Amino acid sequence: MSTRSESFLTDNQARDTVTEAELALDDKGKFLALRVRHLCNIGAFVATAGINLNTNNFARCLPAMYRIPRIDVGVRCVFSNTTQIGPYRGAGRPEANYVLERLVDEAARMLNVDPLRLRRKNLIPKSAIPYKTAVGTTYDSGNFPAVVDKAIELSDHANFAKRRRESKKQGKLRGLGICCMLEHAGALPTEGAALFFPGDGKVIAALGIGSTGQGHRTVYADLVAEKLGIEPSQVVVRQGDSQFEVASNASVASRGTMTVGSAVVHSIDVMLEKGRKIASHVLEAAESDIIYDHGTFTVTGTDRRISLLDLAAKAAEMAKRNEIAEGLDTKVTKDTPQTFPNGCHIAEVEIDAATGAVDVVRYTAVDDCGFVLNHMLVEGQLHGALAQGLGQALFENAVYDSASGQLMAGSFMDYAMPRADMMPPVEGAEVNDPATTNPLGVKGVGEAGTTGALAAIMNAIADAVPGAAHMDMPATPEKIWAACRGR
Repeated sequence: MSTRSESFLTDNQARDTVTEAELALDDKGKFLALRVRHLCNIGAFVATAGINLNTNNFARCLPAMYRIPRIDVGVRCVFSNTTQIGPYRGAGRPEANYVLERLVDEAARMLNVDPLRLRRKNLIPKSAIPYKTAVGTTYDSGNFPAVVDKAIELSDHANFAKRRRESKKQGKLRGLGICCMLEHAGALPTEGAALFFPGDGKVIAALGIGSTGQGHRTVYADLVAEKLGIEPSQVVVRQGDSQFEVASNASVASRGTMTVGSAVVHSIDVMLEKGRKIASHVLEAAESDIIYDHGTFTVTGTDRRISLLDLAAKAAEMAKRNEIAEGLDTKVTKDTPQTFPNGCHIAEVEIDAATGAVDVVRYTAVDDCGFVLNHMLVEGQLHGALAQGLGQALFENAVYDSASGQLMAGSFMDYAMPRADMMPPVEGAEVNDPATTNPLGVKGVGEAGTTGALAAIMNAIADAVPGAAHMDMPATPEKIWAACRGR
């Protein structure tokens, strides 16, 4: 087991990039073309998915919510003496959204136009969906103008000028930053699921994927119960148990609910199809006359019926006697295409010009994560991801000594992280346009908070302090103090 110090030296680090980007606009402010040159340090050697993060993952996020007909993306990955670069919440998507949203704000400054108005002018309309982008992806769903409108309303954008004046009276600088973000979710499309009937009044939902705090047992137990019309207490979720031999991939890339959910639904469909055939034999009726509803197989127009669990027990006995090929136990593998979660995040900051201290005082997040299975868990994902985005924007930095290459920020005495009292109040909402690429209509949400927070916070700082317009993360008090003084 690694010590904390060893962990700093050996575990994956992330997001060590320098990006140059250019945005072409016509005389009416319409986006014409985007050119990006992305330079990525991957550390001393290639870690798992290290190259893919800053190539495919990065490029697939463009052009985010905007109509940009021509896009030129070039990426160079370089070795260095630092710890290897690997997946970290967002994994290429925050980098792409960050550079684009900082670029849009810069364009608004150069043109002396309202950044919100410039964004709205270039949003892909709902009528254009499905929309094929210049990088080859196709957005299957989304209502970007509605997402932005909801965020503007929820953030009380109309009264920001008043809040800025009030902050000024207290000797504070106040800024507002917007990030219209889009990501892709569902890398590694293959996932399996299995249903087993052990004969104890329970249904086992066997999954290969492992939970890392997302609440999988709650989500998948509720999903199976709802689809079968039984009580959640009758469903036992087993994860990562090799005896079931369920095909699986990792719980990464905001893919779990999409891919596992699709596999679970498919397993239920396959099981019920078998169940109708077996029930027609048990109930002595034509298969076409068998319906399934609320945990029971019934012969249409009669009172002849049998519960799912009773049929499973009978089917197991029949299979043992070789009367049927197999019982109701079912195992499937399913491929699920990617989805494109999106959202609009708005941050407000207050800055003490005398010290450079910055407080994120308001945060609004409106996200489209498709059909929602559990709103509380979605909110929890948002808050956790936002904390990590806040940390990157304001505090976190792996500093190496330029002469010896020694890691200087090798402990939590030297590596700054956000604490609970640094988190802003979060006003969240959803404007969901269900995905068309999976039977549940779900999209990923686990990385949305991180993806949206970076540019929203940094754009807010630049709005409060004009000298911070080109500031790189992290926006430390020292940097902001210098920017306030034009240094």
